[in-house]
Amino acid sequence: MAHPSPLAPPADPVDTLLAHVAARRDELVALTQALVRIPTVNPPGNAYEACARLLGERLAARGFAVEYVRAHGAPGDRDAHPRVNVVARLQAPGGLAGGDCVHFNGHIDVVEAGAGWTQDPFGGARVGGRIYGRGSCDMKGGLAAAVIAAEALAASGLRWRGAVEISGTVDEESGGYAGVGYLAERGYFSRPRVQHVIIPEPLGVDRICVGHRGVWWGEVATRGRIAHGSMPFLGDSAIAHMAAFLHRVESELQPRLAQRRTAEPVEPPGARVSTLNVNSVHGGQPEQAFATDAQGRPAGELPAPVVADRCRAVIDRRFIAEETLAEVKAEIVAMLDELRRKRAGFDYELRDIMSFLPTATPRDAPVVLATARAIARVLGREPRLIASPGTYDQKHIVRTGRLDQCIAYGPGILELAHQPDEYVEVDDLLHAAQVMAAAAWELTGSAAGAG
Repeated sequence: MAHPSPLAPPADPVDTLLAHVAARRDELVALTQALVRIPTVNPPGNAYEACARLLGERLAARGFAVEYVRAHGAPGDRDAHPRVNVVARLQAPGGLAGGDCVHFNGHIDVVEAGAGWTQDPFGGARVGGRIYGRGSCDMKGGLAAAVIAAEALAASGLRWRGAVEISGTVDEESGGYAGVGYLAERGYFSRPRVQHVIIPEPLGVDRICVGHRGVWWGEVATRGRIAHGSMPFLGDSAIAHMAAFLHRVESELQPRLAQRRTAEPVEPPGARVSTLNVNSVHGGQPEQAFATDAQGRPAGELPAPVVADRCRAVIDRRFIAEETLAEVKAEIVAMLDELRRKRAGFDYELRDIMSFLPTATPRDAPVVLATARAIARVLGREPRLIASPGTYDQKHIVRTGRLDQCIAYGPGILELAHQPDEYVEVDDLLHAAQVMAAAAWELTGSAAGAG
């Protein structure tokens, strides 16, 4: 008498989920290309609403509840360039009790294309295994991977818990005040709504970013006395005073900063020290149009023949976890005060523009551990924990949302961000989507309740 065949073991739910992501490879490529082709250049903030609606309409068609949130009154928001964010939420099917919410946040703005491209910066061309275009790496590719990960989980047929959210937010490249900052003030990144946040910044598919260095932007202004340019001895040049300050920055302060090293795993290694960059210098009178062409339009400019009575410089100070913001500012003030004492006619004003403290998510946080396990599962190797040299929208989630369960994880090579011929590897997009799907499966509580 024949015996029945033993029942096949149930399929591993993570394998099922990874297969659903892999089946969407072509969709992932197409979505990345579609996002790149919308030129959401910041400044001034072009085409934000078009990009938000592309994401929102896609997700609404797949069962997500979608909100469009315009940041009325935030910096940069105006009718010509409205700051429109999109937030989409999908609750677990079947009314399963319990479970956490995992939020994937990606910024939709990109920096200007600049010169030096051999590909159309907004063409989204696929060449071999790469997708080229401004934002392909930073970070529309990562946002597309998060969308595909969430859609795969929703369509997998698996019984999962909690909720998944996706947001496409604006102005990250200029501080994020009208994007994640605005939403965080309104509770979108706080408990009990959200427990875990993953930001798919381009930091490598086998690396988890747990935080970033601190930043202080300040403006130093020097004053002088205007006089005729042919008799500069009758005036006092504000530019010369600024030059004295910048010389001391370069010759004295920057060498000191280079000696300060952090224990945090900042990448690239050159950023494991304190740094200062002079973002811009503006001084003197603006040049004036002096000639016209046949149509009466200005055809040239001449400088004003005067001694500069004003000059200002914007400094970008990145500081490590071992420094405090108060110490960072005091160091600049001490240098300026010494010039005031020792240099005839020197005076200054110092204005804060923006500051954020360093952040560091606990290494044993569930979002770190779940993502690490997913990387090991998908890539077959253990991930590296790193910190970012520059700030990103985690700063708002930690400071305003008071949620420390936040990491950056996404496809792309950090050094390609803001560069000509920026690209993202298709294989990296797929692997990142699989990692994010597997991490979401675990973080929602589904792994514990899979049986």
